Amino acid sequence: MADTGKLEKLKIIAYRDADLNDASWAGEYNALVNPETYQLDYKIEYNDGQGQGTSGAQPKYKHTKPEEFAFEFLFDSTGLIEGSPTGDIWGELKTFKQLLVDYDGAIHQPRHFKLVWGVSLFKCRLTSLQITFKLFKPDGTPIRALAKTQFKGSVEENLRVAREKSQSPDLTHERQVLAGDNLPLLCFRLYEDPRRYLQVAKANGLTSFRRLTPGQTLFFPPLAK
Repeated sequence: MADTGKLEKLKIIAYRDADLNDASWAGEYNALVNPETYQLDYKIEYNDGQGQGTSGAQPKYKHTKPEEFAFEFLFDSTGLIEGSPTGDIWGELKTFKQLLVDYDGAIHQPRHFKLVWGVSLFKCRLTSLQITFKLFKPDGTPIRALAKTQFKGSVEENLRVAREKSQSPDLTHERQVLAGDNLPLLCFRLYEDPRRYLQVAKANGLTSFRRLTPGQTLFFPPLAK
């Protein structure tokens, strides 16, 4: 589990099933270059009702909305970036758009996604894709573009219910592994810190944090103070 120093590219993996199991794999895309930044948004909704005859009311918690992620993907055929396509970027953009946006007839809706980058892993659905063309050949053929994507986090129903039971990371928990889970993802959900995976792996006697068996139960210790 040591850091090998190898450069890992951001990868989008598409699935036809919300459980993101291998049998429902529907394609994947590897970023040409990794984003310089990405954005995580957390939103909380409150009920703003006000009692009759009162001058104000304390907002009451309603629910926490799923996390939202924003990434930018570069498409380039200028020849300045190693591994980039030659000619134009239409083919790459078409493949990217079809994977993320197009309606999948097998499930009658767009696909589910898993974003993987090092130890960071997000399960999500695409909410928007905006492509801005940045550079052109003299004949107008685009050779560089920036695709801005927004994703909304998706959580299996049983994990969503568990999360909303007001459980604290200061307590000991157990979780049952589902298809597509790994330790960084589970640590992000429970501790809001995927870097805790080494601590959890040690507590469970695991030799690999990437190879979990669906159905196995993991022990998540309290956070070290």
